[in-house]
Amino acid sequence: MAWPDDAVEVGRVIDAWGVKGWIKVQPYSADPQALFSSRRWFLQPPDSPNPRAAAAGLRWPLLLCITQARDHGDVIVAAAREVPDRTAAEALKGARVHVPRSSFPTADPDEYYWVDLIGLEVVNRQGERLGTVADLMDTGAHAILRVVDEAGGKPAERLIPFVGAYVDEVDQGARRITVDWGLDY
Repeated sequence: MAWPDDAVEVGRVIDAWGVKGWIKVQPYSADPQALFSSRRWFLQPPDSPNPRAAAAGLRWPLLLCITQARDHGDVIVAAAREVPDRTAAEALKGARVHVPRSSFPTADPDEYYWVDLIGLEVVNRQGERLGTVADLMDTGAHAILRVVDEAGGKPAERLIPFVGAYVDEVDQGARRITVDWGLDY
């Protein structure tokens, strides 16, 4: 199967789990529904070489057909047809897990996946451009948009709480977020 055009990295294989070839995945989200909603996980090699992967002769990227997946504390444990035993699972340690964006569960109205917000232009109520969403941060209470403006030579960074008091509208079609935020904040 071909690598999906809408692949999103959602976690990392951190270890083998058990003796029957299950893998342990650290999700990047506190709510890992994207991992549960997709039965096709695409793996890319780890950032640091895994000698067991080289010994197993793995060819990247890999497609795993997930047969079972469930919460296990702060991680997800999963079984895949292509991973028959613990040795094969250990060879995947460090692999980066991607799923197609199209397989994500539908978000509720006024809820957004962070991946859909990154890259959107941010303007204030006066129509002044504040920059582009470069990243989001989770403070526990709410998310914060990290908005970077590269205009004017020196990049400027703004941190805008992603809450109704400051965010007026998210228009994904226009790729724009309108906020109640001044240029001098």
